[in-house]
Amino acid sequence: MKHTGWSRGRIGPLSVGEGLPIAEGLVALRRSLTLSRLAIRATVLTLAVSLVVVFAGTGLGLVFLVPVVRAVRALANRQRELAQRWSGVRIPVHYEPEPAPAEGAEGFIGRLLWVIRDRQTWRDWWWLATEPIVGATLALAPIAMIVSGLWGIGMAFYGVPLSHTWDGLWYLFVPIDGEFTAILAALLGLVQLPLALWLAPKTVRRHARFTHALLAPSEHALQAQRIAHLTTTRAEAADTQAAEIRRIERDLHDGAQARLVAMGMTLGAAEHLLERDPAAVRALLVEVRESSAKALAELRDLVRGIHPPVLADRGLGDAVRSLAMISPLDVEVTVDLPERPEPPVESAAYFAISEVLTNAAKHSGADRVRIDLRYELGLLRMVVHDDGRGGADLDRGTGLRGIQRRLAAFDGVLAVHSPPNGPTVVTMQIPCTLCPPASLSGAATTGQP
Repeated sequence: MKHTGWSRGRIGPLSVGEGLPIAEGLVALRRSLTLSRLAIRATVLTLAVSLVVVFAGTGLGLVFLVPVVRAVRALANRQRELAQRWSGVRIPVHYEPEPAPAEGAEGFIGRLLWVIRDRQTWRDWWWLATEPIVGATLALAPIAMIVSGLWGIGMAFYGVPLSHTWDGLWYLFVPIDGEFTAILAALLGLVQLPLALWLAPKTVRRHARFTHALLAPSEHALQAQRIAHLTTTRAEAADTQAAEIRRIERDLHDGAQARLVAMGMTLGAAEHLLERDPAAVRALLVEVRESSAKALAELRDLVRGIHPPVLADRGLGDAVRSLAMISPLDVEVTVDLPERPEPPVESAAYFAISEVLTNAAKHSGADRVRIDLRYELGLLRMVVHDDGRGGADLDRGTGLRGIQRRLAAFDGVLAVHSPPNGPTVVTMQIPCTLCPPASLSGAATTGQP
């Protein structure tokens, strides 16, 4: 069943006014103005970097090096954001982690080395040196055409008087010396207006590609980042697995194992009383039967916590629906999965949704929850939306951090949007492929103890 109440719109470069060239051009002109302002900031920061370099020998430049680098990074990150939002050009970020704060000369030298050794910082500076020239030219080209066009149109009204006052006047390649040339200048100016609207979207996209060419890290840096990420996620996955094994051992030791030991002792007592007191033996057997039922229930709960039978038998969609049925909240589930993900991905997605739903019930004060589960562009996408009080913070919540670690083992990501007073939207994505049902028939089975 697909939920039809959620609208799905295209999010991409220059989507506003799509199909309307004039509206698209006007939007692009407004974006060109924004890029022009950022080019001015880049020019100012270029001067600041130059001063830092000039006064580096005196020590004064080194004092201001780290603040200037942070300002350059902020501007570069802003350009990365606009390139992706406006033109669909994603520019990866690969800065070296900032060193831990330290006092005295040691901390100062550590920060200097952090700046100097970071290759992405040098890319930022190279981009900063060219942005006031190349970037500003791309941003200002359509705006200059608009200004030039308006000036040309003005020639039809003021060109001849200004030519007499200024002792000659030219517009582009046209000398303004009479009514005919003034009207010709106005026509040329009029033509430039639609040309500017046509050019603006192209220069915005070209600016994004130029920014990507200078700011994107090299393939070697991306591979190093990938290796570091895999090393971290592998260590976290190993720690999580070890913690899960310890939990299972603890639950078996404190639960089912203790009951089985007690059952053995009770049966031993019944064996000794079998000839002398049959009534007492009957009571002991009743106690053993009750203990066995409790042990069986505990084992079932333990297996369900490892891999729920409904997940193995029915798939992720029905497993999430079963979570919704037992939740104390009013939960609406939307599932759009043409086939099933691989079992490890299903398990990670199920427990991630379960944890988010549990957090919503315990901490959010929500009444209603919507869960949207779908597969798009090679990604298993899970969105959990609740109407609670908000204020969820990924940095403070251990539960959310645990979900993030679980997803990171599959290169998945977690994003939380939870302003004060709500609502809270938790978005999770896992890259994966879907498997035909035949390939999953024997992949994972769970028996009832």
